[in-house]
Amino acid sequence: MLKPSLQLRLGQSLSITPQLQQAIRLLQLSSLELQTEIQDIFESNPLLEKDEDFDTKDNTDAKDTDNTETEVDGEQQTLTEELPIDSNWEDIYPESSVYRESNSEPAPDIYANESGAGESLKQHLSDQINLIHLSETDRAVAYILIDEIDADGYLCDSIESIYQETIESLPELELDELISVLHLIQQLDPVGSGSRNLSECLDLQLQQLDKDTPLLDVTRRLVQHHIDALGKRDMRFLQRKLDITNEQLELVINLIQSLNPRPGAQISNVRPNYVVPDVSVIRTASSWRIELNSDISPKLKINQAYADLAGNKENSEANGYIRKHLQEARWFIKSLQNRNETLLRVATAIVDHQRPFFDQGPEAMTPMVLRDIADDLELHESTVSRVTTNKYMHTPRGIFEFKYFFSSHVGTSSGGVCSATAIQAMIKKLIGEESHSKPLSDNKISKILEEKGINVARRTVAKYREGLHIPPSSSRKSL
Repeated sequence: MLKPSLQLRLGQSLSITPQLQQAIRLLQLSSLELQTEIQDIFESNPLLEKDEDFDTKDNTDAKDTDNTETEVDGEQQTLTEELPIDSNWEDIYPESSVYRESNSEPAPDIYANESGAGESLKQHLSDQINLIHLSETDRAVAYILIDEIDADGYLCDSIESIYQETIESLPELELDELISVLHLIQQLDPVGSGSRNLSECLDLQLQQLDKDTPLLDVTRRLVQHHIDALGKRDMRFLQRKLDITNEQLELVINLIQSLNPRPGAQISNVRPNYVVPDVSVIRTASSWRIELNSDISPKLKINQAYADLAGNKENSEANGYIRKHLQEARWFIKSLQNRNETLLRVATAIVDHQRPFFDQGPEAMTPMVLRDIADDLELHESTVSRVTTNKYMHTPRGIFEFKYFFSSHVGTSSGGVCSATAIQAMIKKLIGEESHSKPLSDNKISKILEEKGINVARRTVAKYREGLHIPPSSSRKSL
């Protein structure tokens, strides 16, 4: 028979407070997501506002750790009564690094030149149809055909299938009439929309060129009858079928390359997604300086008028509302500061590790994994992973995601290691310098790298080449 009893046990457990959850969530947000988060809290918390009197840019030097502490405006507020909280900031984060604050001129609005969503291809074509005098039947057929055109400008279905569906609502319609309306659509802007295949699309664009264009007839013959051979880069076959010289074939190919195989892509209703760098790496006389992008993380403060009301000891509903939102605002500011500091620390550590890349280029990239940065900064590897995901660095060599600087390694003949990113850069350079008539095979590239002391198998070269979206040697061959 079981007897009820009481037992006392001592143990430890991790409790994730709402504040910690908020700090972790802010840490993993991208710059655009962070701006949305800040805007949302502005709208929901009347005690939080942007400090218009400051335009700060937090920066540090990759080798200079003599930084001064930056204060958070929210912590400068004085209250007659300390608000109760369920945990201390130091319990959540160890003492964070601090960084230098300097005044600078207001930066331009990063969205000043952002374009809005454009019209769709179907709308673009329909607007042109509305300007043409057509019978009611032809106009209805035009709308039906336009609805069957995909974003690239091609018909999604065969003309026969479209006709069979159309005669259900327009029984008097003839197939020739449907094709006639299709030809009309194909002449609209962009020319080639409504094409049934690539050959027709290119030929429609060639028909718009001046009749005196050199080798125009030959180019149309190639596009109409031998487009597959061109895709296979079978130059000898094309020369024989078209009865032209190497030089003439090169001119024909150049003319084809000036055409647009996806005419509908010119018209898009998709709003472009811009990459907003979180940090900038700037060259100085002796080293590299890292600066946070202050535009994506504006300086915040607490509304002092509301903060003063929180000191009132009355337990009214209004006072409780203010005290609750004041605590939320203080934690948000603290979480935002920690995000910026952690982001800056990780960016600085990356630059420290990858100095050869910044000084010499991608071919000098050194192997590095998340644990290397985590050990240096005494952070958990998962924290480094959050910081480096969807975060971007603007450098003199371009804009790179933080993740770009992390890569596996390959052994060298001397017993050392070489970064996989560096090997990809070498492969890209070798292919960029190859002869167009005799492109390098994957096996040849593998042997060239082996001569440089880097042991990379042919299949590994093929994997890296495909990762760079570079076609095989047979497809790169040209005149």
